[in-house]
Amino acid sequence: MIKHHVTTLVGALLLVGGCAPEAQLQRAPHPQESEAQFPTGWAFPAQSVAPTRATGGMVTTTDRVASEVGAEILRRGGNAVDAAIATFFALAVVNPEAGNIGGGGFLVARMADGSAASLDFREKAPLAATRDMFLDAAGNLSERSVVGHLAAGVPGSVAGMWEAHRRWGSMPWADLLLPAVNLADGIVVHERLARSLRANEAYLRRFPSTSAVFLPGGQPPRVGDRWAQPDLAATLRRVVREGHDGFYRGRTAELVAAEMRRGGGIITAEDLARYRAVWRDPVSFTYRGHRIISMPSPSSGGATLAVILKTLEGYDLRTLGWHSPEHVHLWTEAVRRAYADRNAYLADPDFVPQPTGRMISDAYAAERRRTIRPDRATPSSEVAPGLGPAPGEGTQTTHFSVVDRAGNAVAITTTINSLYGNAVVVGGAGFLLNNEMDDFAAKPGTANQFGLVQGEANAIQPGKRMLSAMTPTIVLGPEGRVRLVTGTPGGSTIITTVAQVISDVVDWNMDLASATAAPRLHHQHLPDVLRFERNGLQAGTVARLRTLGHQVEERDGFQGDVQSIMVLRDGTLIGAADPRRGGAAVGVAEVRRVVQ
Repeated sequence: MIKHHVTTLVGALLLVGGCAPEAQLQRAPHPQESEAQFPTGWAFPAQSVAPTRATGGMVTTTDRVASEVGAEILRRGGNAVDAAIATFFALAVVNPEAGNIGGGGFLVARMADGSAASLDFREKAPLAATRDMFLDAAGNLSERSVVGHLAAGVPGSVAGMWEAHRRWGSMPWADLLLPAVNLADGIVVHERLARSLRANEAYLRRFPSTSAVFLPGGQPPRVGDRWAQPDLAATLRRVVREGHDGFYRGRTAELVAAEMRRGGGIITAEDLARYRAVWRDPVSFTYRGHRIISMPSPSSGGATLAVILKTLEGYDLRTLGWHSPEHVHLWTEAVRRAYADRNAYLADPDFVPQPTGRMISDAYAAERRRTIRPDRATPSSEVAPGLGPAPGEGTQTTHFSVVDRAGNAVAITTTINSLYGNAVVVGGAGFLLNNEMDDFAAKPGTANQFGLVQGEANAIQPGKRMLSAMTPTIVLGPEGRVRLVTGTPGGSTIITTVAQVISDVVDWNMDLASATAAPRLHHQHLPDVLRFERNGLQAGTVARLRTLGHQVEERDGFQGDVQSIMVLRDGTLIGAADPRRGGAAVGVAEVRRVVQ
């Protein structure tokens, strides 16, 4: 019965390009305004976000079809983890640029019984990887860390979802993957997917196996076309039947190994057979009475987020005014110091001891705060990592958030790094591979594709997991209940985006629509530049920041694709998808009045 119901729902969605009627009814009014006012000319006023509300569960992702798949699992009695697994595999079909089984990611969960956990299914360097594998004869970085077979780390996505289901799943594994199988058998192409394929057509032509999948007949599918991915459907069916081993052993593993041999890559059947997802203790710290639960290393998110927020905790920001020159100055100085530590120390904890406990402490935040001057920017060249001598990621990521009726909350961020990964589809298997090897410090001290300059701690080693900025995060209110589930893609901007969403809610009393729409800033220590979204700062603020010594630049385009759920005091769930890229929050069951 469950299989038939989910199949029917997905089929209806794809045929009519619509959404479940329930989702259309669940629009939340905007609550009282916060103290923040967005600049004139800003592209996304709070009204540009149409939040969804419900009481029986919520899923918010970058793609409506995937959100509907997860919501249907909740309607059928599945829990938040069940819905997350179904959503994950659906995204692998409808959002191939980022949500893909050829990559990896992180999961943070806070269950209704009060327990919390984090799951690391980040990719790993193949056993044949070497420290200097991406340097040319002159010692310079080559394109091979970004494009082509050698750029791929051992994928972790299927192992992660299998492990999450083993621990918390309540519905049969097969029922959770069936919607994705049906989608791979054939979908009606919607605008978001068609636009992405069209914009990246040249990249998708780099390898014959890739163009065969994404450019059928030599052209990207258009809106309204029916697009089938039979090789991907066959791969997913193997995972349905055999679980973890359906990907990491047998036919799929053979196809990956053959693709590596064909293209000069180094992932082997042994690499795949040895891969395991790892449970780790979440990073947990307090911020103004709230408990923040985030991802530990090899995510740099949790520890870096702690340094940013706990440094800011020592200031009464509300007396300064939101995005005033004084507020932005202090925020930039906190972020500058946090990224200096991030880039120097953080790495795979199985290879490098991590100073996480020190980084999330009040004492360390106070030390960092004492080095901040209120009247002058500190050049990044003068900001060394604060913990003593240091021991010897992609914009095309996707995040989604899920909360169920019982109050279980899941935040997942997953990636194949660059847009469409390394551009290689595994022949006969139908999925793209990642280019996560570029997230290592392929040449310590040299910037990667996101401009991050990282140290020896993140150098390449066989079997090591590369550092990531992905920051799936759950915020508990002072009473100890889930208040916010959030995360975003954006490469090196992920951590600063999540920090701003949390601060906008906690410090500035923004409703979820406003916090999602608000202009965003970014600094990452090196390069020493404060970037802001187009029309995201007042001209007078920019001028004043420059007099304080900040290098300030308006960036092209926008930052992030935040997918968040807020839980109100009466248990009502508010879901919001970022207007920067679209997406949808889909709620389940009874609609109730919003209570602030």
